[in-house]
Amino acid sequence: MAAIHITDIEAAINYWRARMPSPDGVALAAPLRALAEVYARLVYAHQEQVDAASLSAAARAAWDAWYDSTPDTPCIAMCSTSQGDDWCKGCGRSFTEVQHWPAMDAVAKRATWQRITQQGTAWRFNRYAERAVEA
Repeated sequence: MAAIHITDIEAAINYWRARMPSPDGVALAAPLRALAEVYARLVYAHQEQVDAASLSAAARAAWDAWYDSTPDTPCIAMCSTSQGDDWCKGCGRSFTEVQHWPAMDAVAKRATWQRITQQGTAWRFNRYAERAVEA
């Protein structure tokens, strides 16, 4: 199952809230409604992930638009996999993830981002955090 984590749904909701605020404080724009429904189902079911294939077309389009606004790669240009490591000390991805990153779909990339963020052990999160700052 290709899954989207609830924190990515939250981030997408916040992305759309900033771009399409409610005119009256009650009504939600269509992308927000679609994502809010997904979020509500996750919370109600006490789940942290949703199967990407189960998203409505509107929810997936809203999530994809948010995804397009995020950094594509966790790379900080300090790759230890090029030195033979199985796991990059710089970004936290496996050799296979680094190698196949361009071919990975958005859901797989976000799953990788979720894992390395939760682990928080890569240099991008401590030693060289300044390299990971987005412009």
